[in-house]
Amino acid sequence: MSIQLWTLILVVLSFALYIGIAVWSRAGSTKEFYVAGGGVPPILNGMATAADWMSAASFISMAGIISFSGYDGSVYLLGWTGGYVLLALLLAPYLRKFGKFTVPDFIGERYYSQQARIIAVVCALFVSFTYIAGQMRGVGIVFSRFLEVDITWGVIIGMGIVFVYAVLGGMKGITYTQVAQYVVLIFAFMVPAIFISIQMTGNPIPQLGMGGTLADGSYLLDKLDGLNAELGFSAYTDGAKPLIDLFCITAALMVGTAGLPHVIVRFFTVPRVRDARSSAGWALLFIAILYTTAPAVAAFVRTNLIETVSEKTYADMPAWFHKWEAAKLIAFEDKNGDGKIQYVKDASRNELSIDKDIMVLANPEIARLPAWVIALVAAGGLAAALSTAAGLLLVISSAISHDLLKNAIMPHISERGELLAARIAAGLSVILAGLLGIYPPGFVAEVVAFAFGLAAASFFPAIILGIFDKRTNKQGAMAGMVTGLLFTAVMIILMKTDKLFGTEVPFIKKVAGISAEGIGTIGMLINLAVSVVVSRLTAPPPEEIQHMIEDIRVPRGAGQAQQH
Repeated sequence: MSIQLWTLILVVLSFALYIGIAVWSRAGSTKEFYVAGGGVPPILNGMATAADWMSAASFISMAGIISFSGYDGSVYLLGWTGGYVLLALLLAPYLRKFGKFTVPDFIGERYYSQQARIIAVVCALFVSFTYIAGQMRGVGIVFSRFLEVDITWGVIIGMGIVFVYAVLGGMKGITYTQVAQYVVLIFAFMVPAIFISIQMTGNPIPQLGMGGTLADGSYLLDKLDGLNAELGFSAYTDGAKPLIDLFCITAALMVGTAGLPHVIVRFFTVPRVRDARSSAGWALLFIAILYTTAPAVAAFVRTNLIETVSEKTYADMPAWFHKWEAAKLIAFEDKNGDGKIQYVKDASRNELSIDKDIMVLANPEIARLPAWVIALVAAGGLAAALSTAAGLLLVISSAISHDLLKNAIMPHISERGELLAARIAAGLSVILAGLLGIYPPGFVAEVVAFAFGLAAASFFPAIILGIFDKRTNKQGAMAGMVTGLLFTAVMIILMKTDKLFGTEVPFIKKVAGISAEGIGTIGMLINLAVSVVVSRLTAPPPEEIQHMIEDIRVPRGAGQAQQH
């Protein structure tokens, strides 16, 4: 069977499974819609968290970035994995003991202020919509190549699927759907990685194959360094980024992870406080399977790509090359008219442009694996993107219906009315998310990195100070969140456009060696400084709030999720 037919079969079967689970586990109350009833077992919650976390950026784009950046791409591995350690140790058990539905719930209650809640809602929407743009873009890329439809139509199809199971099932449906999606995505990522590792190094363990020897007796990474050097690129195992930028990007990804509302909410879905920490441990284990494999996949695909295209004639390119070219994700321009592909670092001579987001998806094709393996990767990419998109949509809908409508605008709304509002908000959010997928502000992992920077600069200081510093008050938290978010958002826009009021300002592209992906660390530090200083210059929180903070930190049993 053809790749397209295999893809259609696997995608239809997996989508039918997701929708079936959503129908079976349909939410019947606001508690089930927001936190799955608070009764998800830790191991299943760990799988769902891993699927929620391993988005299109992890599945589709991360190995692509590493394959082009080499050593510099390790910041994504270190930052995203380290962030989960922070989350498990510093946030998850305390937030679960607090026992509310959402992050703005915690901010509003902890800082005894509706204004603080509303600022947190704005931050949650800002971060979530930035993040979801990358997911919908990933969906469009998969559909455009493997089902040979336009990226726009691919995004629209993905919107329809997410709409059904996110709006219908709520957190309860999403949780059990994400368990299935984790199984699909990890199987889809590992199978081709194992096949290619055996093919290239004879070792069935990709993590070991990356450091193994090839058929000619050379080490894979040594050969990759040599191939890069021949084409004028930096050695694959050397870094080109300044140390300060590596540090800031890693830190932004770490604290951004610990501040992402769609990840934090997963720890409200377990029965007990200790289950929150257990869930984080299971999630780390499930995530590690993919994260330790991604560098190997990056090395395999980079080696195969260079050997396939460099100095080869365009007419001899295999079918996969022309398929991706038709999808407008590979472009060849014969600048010297010799019919050969000049793939080099020098922009004036380079004739090949490759979208980083295709590397994992094209990997099995480049390695000439069977059609069903290629189709499996497509199904896995969709599972990764849709699982995270669904989690983000729930954050958006709950922020609007629960935090804004129920707790700020219409406090007397009925549970049925709140549930209807949540579903309407989710539906409208799907439409906006689709538009962001059709007109994305960058490639998938880059967009997601911006979301992490925004989360780091807005939520993380307010949450960590809210748990561990009784003296932080509402004035400090609000001033810090607004300052951190505005600084980071403005700087990202300026750094990505290199313009100030329409005028080219080249030095804005990097500030003190820090790129847009790492500027969230500076925003986070500004947030912390503003929060602490303003809190010390204004009145302390009320006594009952300080007692509540002490109660959250002292592990005196499990709190049950409360419903207002």
